[in-house]
Amino acid sequence: MTAPVSTPPSPDSADSWEEVGVRLEVEGELAVVTLCHPKRRNAQTPAMWRALAAVGRELPGTVRVVLLRAEGLSFSAGLDRAMFSPEGIPGELGFTALAAAPDQELDRFIAEFQEAFTWWRRSDLITVAAVQGHAVGAGFQLALACDLRICALDAKFSMRETSLGLVPDLAGTKPLTDLVGYGRALEICATGRDVTAEEAAAIGLANLAVPNEELDTAARELAAALLAAPRNAVIETKALLQGAGGRSYDEQRSAERAAQARRLRDLAGLGD
Repeated sequence: MTAPVSTPPSPDSADSWEEVGVRLEVEGELAVVTLCHPKRRNAQTPAMWRALAAVGRELPGTVRVVLLRAEGLSFSAGLDRAMFSPEGIPGELGFTALAAAPDQELDRFIAEFQEAFTWWRRSDLITVAAVQGHAVGAGFQLALACDLRICALDAKFSMRETSLGLVPDLAGTKPLTDLVGYGRALEICATGRDVTAEEAAAIGLANLAVPNEELDTAARELAAALLAAPRNAVIETKALLQGAGGRSYDEQRSAERAAQARRLRDLAGLGD
């Protein structure tokens, strides 16, 4: 019988988040989440994922827009390769231990890892990733977790999991397919090739590509534009668009009518 495997506790303070490579700064209705291990090219670990999940849980309710950025030359070089070594990462489960876990436990571990990547799609937030340099594997999937992406001209996106004998499993396959279509998503994932900033903008993977020195300004300007509209109108619009892919034309028209009725009543002071 395989012994149960425990998960390390989640980091519970901003200081502990920063120790594992995540910084949160709240500026009124804007939150800025920074990957802050530039010397390691912001390589990701389970501890970083727990910190990112904790950030999502702890965001003040007043926050409307979240800007995800990274320090250094690379947005994120992906998973810390120490996870593949026999020694692993101190205090973390290595791949061998994960592989040996019973099915339900292994599924739970991966689901916990995914929590770092799922909250960015919440209907009450709009999230923007500002990407420079390499966004590899888990880094690519973290950028995909956001609603919108602005990239510097040196940005390169790649999904390298298949070259390691794995699959992308951090909630990135659905948004990638939605953005670029099945055929292109399969080609990007199966080959692991680089997608340049110019191509990313051309195929809808990125909303905008700008010179490196303009990345922070462009991301801030987009955040300001997103904050300009009334919050409830933006929430309703995001929910409409998020659900559009699963609805028929007539179902979407019905959803539009219901959403507009709520907005009209709210503006007239007749809402619940």
